Amino acid sequence: MIKEKYDVVIIGAGLTGLTAAFYLHKKGKKVAVIEQNNRIGGQIETFKEEGFTFEKGPNTGVVSYPEVAELFQDLAPLCQLETAKEESKRRLIWKGSQFHEIPSSMLGGLLTPLFSFTDKFRILGEPFRQKGTDPDESVANLTRRRLGKSFLNYAVDPFLSGVYAGNPETLITRFALPKLYNLEQNYGSFIKGAMAKAKIPKSDRDKLASKKVFSAKGGLNEIPKAIEKKIGSEFIFIGAKNTQIQPQGNLWITQFNTSDNSFEFTSQEVITTTGGYALPQILPFIECSDMNKIANLHYAPVVQVSVGVKDTEGLKFNAFGGLVPSCENRNVLGILYPSACFEGRAPKEGALFSFFIGGVKHVELTEMSDEELKKLVIKDFHDMLKFPSNKQPDLIHIFRHKHAIPQYELNSGERFKTIISLEQTFKGLHIAGNVKGGIGMADRIRQGVEIARSIS
Repeated sequence: MIKEKYDVVIIGAGLTGLTAAFYLHKKGKKVAVIEQNNRIGGQIETFKEEGFTFEKGPNTGVVSYPEVAELFQDLAPLCQLETAKEESKRRLIWKGSQFHEIPSSMLGGLLTPLFSFTDKFRILGEPFRQKGTDPDESVANLTRRRLGKSFLNYAVDPFLSGVYAGNPETLITRFALPKLYNLEQNYGSFIKGAMAKAKIPKSDRDKLASKKVFSAKGGLNEIPKAIEKKIGSEFIFIGAKNTQIQPQGNLWITQFNTSDNSFEFTSQEVITTTGGYALPQILPFIECSDMNKIANLHYAPVVQVSVGVKDTEGLKFNAFGGLVPSCENRNVLGILYPSACFEGRAPKEGALFSFFIGGVKHVELTEMSDEELKKLVIKDFHDMLKFPSNKQPDLIHIFRHKHAIPQYELNSGERFKTIISLEQTFKGLHIAGNVKGGIGMADRIRQGVEIARSIS
């Protein structure tokens, strides 16, 4: 058995764990990162084939916190931030037999076929409606109450399909969309809150945050690659099995094995960044009653299918992508257009698409065979993207994610409180990852930075 001493041991080499490791390393801490897979990056994995650059996991993030821009600054020149092209600001929603652009102006809002006539004018009264009093109100109920049913069906529902692959009836607003919840609670209205926040002076650091969609030049895999180079591959242990953490006095003992050796690391601090489903094995010292409140987190399964065309033969796809409302009863949650967002994702005359299938409402579709999924995608390749019937994709790759996206539902409050209580009880324990703090890449980066700052 190989025994080592570290300042901090981190379980999981996804974006949260690697970000925390990077900033702890910058502070001079001796850090070990332990990963069960034979590669780092977690959900992030980029592939290159026949002129296409496509992602297995997340396709994009949003520069919604300064920490995102700062991470890329700190990783330069090994990794460079790439923000989406201007034309990809267009967002599309499927209705009837085609995609419609989400309106970005008052006139567009009045003319769009997406929302009902009643709800278009109902929104004018949004600033004057009473704020909600139920802290556990679902996103669906909040939307119906403030904006109307058509906004739920053709704006919020597809948005949540794209972000959570979830159900607005079960996602709780203050957990799933805390910024939206706080707008109503703090200002009494979405519209009044947005206007008030726009007037708040911003520091130079605050201005680093934006609504820009980002990736990394060459693909998102450049982020973990750059961090690995910065901290040193000798401090990252992949292929780890049977990982367990136990408290020992004021220290922590982490044990695991690989195909070559067994390891025992002693540290002052330990950070877990794995999904809730993996924590019972990793933290066996936690009482079952507490662990159940963390490990019962519901994850949406998703299948992502990358589809490439070397020549679109004149068809244009100048948009971020299109989302599909549940009420339209189609088989896909949405289709993103990565080649419209970033350079080099497809051959010059071609296009790259990411089809998303399954989620909370259609788990059964994720259990289809590869051949069944290909038929489904090719049908929508013609029906939704409008390619002629004799045109076939040049590239199709299917990626299955059993635990794709955590659902911040009613049990989230109990989970968050339990994590805080455990961290207070066990000094030096940090339970992180997507079990709390948001699900986007920006959330993961910010959480990693905050944990590194908290460790003195």
